[in-house]
Amino acid sequence: MRAARVSVVTAVSVAAALTAVTGCTEKSDAADGDRVISVTATDDKCDTSVKEISAGHVELSIQNKGSKVTEVYVLFPDDRVVTERENIGPGTKQRVTAEVKAGEYQIACKPGMKGKGIRQTLKVTGGSTAQRDPLLDQAVAAYRQYAQQQADETLPKVQAFVTAVKAGDVAAAKKAYAPSRIGWERTEPVAESFGDIDPKVDLREADLEAGQKWTGWHTLEKALWKNGTVSAADKVLADQLVTDLTDWRKRVGTADITPTSMANGAKELLDEVATGKVTGEEETFSHTDLVDFKANVEGAQKAYGLLKPVARKNDPALTTELDQQFAALDALLDKYRADKTSYDFVSYDKVGDADRKQLSDAVNALAEPLSKLAAAVAK
Repeated sequence: MRAARVSVVTAVSVAAALTAVTGCTEKSDAADGDRVISVTATDDKCDTSVKEISAGHVELSIQNKGSKVTEVYVLFPDDRVVTERENIGPGTKQRVTAEVKAGEYQIACKPGMKGKGIRQTLKVTGGSTAQRDPLLDQAVAAYRQYAQQQADETLPKVQAFVTAVKAGDVAAAKKAYAPSRIGWERTEPVAESFGDIDPKVDLREADLEAGQKWTGWHTLEKALWKNGTVSAADKVLADQLVTDLTDWRKRVGTADITPTSMANGAKELLDEVATGKVTGEEETFSHTDLVDFKANVEGAQKAYGLLKPVARKNDPALTTELDQQFAALDALLDKYRADKTSYDFVSYDKVGDADRKQLSDAVNALAEPLSKLAAAVAK
């Protein structure tokens, strides 16, 4: 994961909640003139047209006028992430529609997708929020159960990995490494909603900031594949990985999961693939990127499948396209494994540039309509 990578799924909040509904160019039913906040991002500024707004639907109309790729976040005062839009290129625009309750938030722009960002305060005063289809409550309940199941099933796999690491059994640890990450990768937006856990367990070496301690899966990945040995320090890091993921498992049940955060989370999983897995940057040493790739797609597909009954009623053409694009990407991934029931994928360093381009095109073809799913379920 990149150091700046954070979630679109809202962390639990007693005082306030803000639910994001993201679409690349979609206009929402809330996009009246007085409900739009224009966000102008540059390399050294983050200007917002509104500092205070009443609760209800609101649209952020984002324009990047800087020279760097940027991100825009809505944050709680304690820096938990409410919603965000990544990879906003220079000269491009994005829209994020949200339903906000009373409270105080910050809008942050992160030029270069680094650091804490340039921030503006947004105060939300009292008002009303929209009702939702009861079918969506069922989808949320089912997804919450799925997220918890993935966390519960991850811990034994991580323990098997850590046991091999601590025994100094490099071969066994290598074999257990990728499977231990599948549940995390499937539900990454939920996992990342807690902010402090993701940097501890899934940070890549290339994304370390000055003075930041490196812990987690990728430290052990480097030890196993690059160093070919396990040190005493690595064994301590292995124990810490279990501790941190145990904490994650306990906290999954407290995540504030909503229909729109599920939809946005599905889109973010595809962004994860596009910015890390397709490029080969996620698993720099092990080259097990396709395992993560498949898990991200499975997680996105699960969220979509649960939301599909409502999305199909509201936008049948969208669900038809999403069904086609998910099937196409699944079929393409199957080319890289002999057994469609296993996660024994080809090492990604054996996948050539032309094939990586094909995978990238398939991801982009799915990500574009997937970005409209949140708007479809919010109608």
